[in-house]
Amino acid sequence: MAATLARHHVALKAGAAVSTGPRVVARFVPSDIDAARRALEAAAVRFEEGDVIPVSLPPRPGELASLLTRLANGGVGVRALYLSSGAGGRLEVAVAPTNVARARLVLG
Repeated sequence: MAATLARHHVALKAGAAVSTGPRVVARFVPSDIDAARRALEAAAVRFEEGDVIPVSLPPRPGELASLLTRLANGGVGVRALYLSSGAGGRLEVAVAPTNVARARLVLG
């Protein structure tokens, strides 16, 4: 899959892959969603799409827990989280919520 995306000039911003026996489940945030879609379709790779909400957190203990608590208290589940470090030690989070509209409302 990485080679297929590369041939279509798609870079990955974030992601993870987990092997479950003969199957690999990959979740990623591509640099170009349309190019990623074309690449995966051309390679006959089954995929699903979903929205993510970017959140930048200060580098303090408990910030991620606070974010997740706010979502849970607002009735929003989390399908996936993508984490990376940002400028100034900030934690850059891409949240894949169960309900995007509600998550946006909760996070303001």
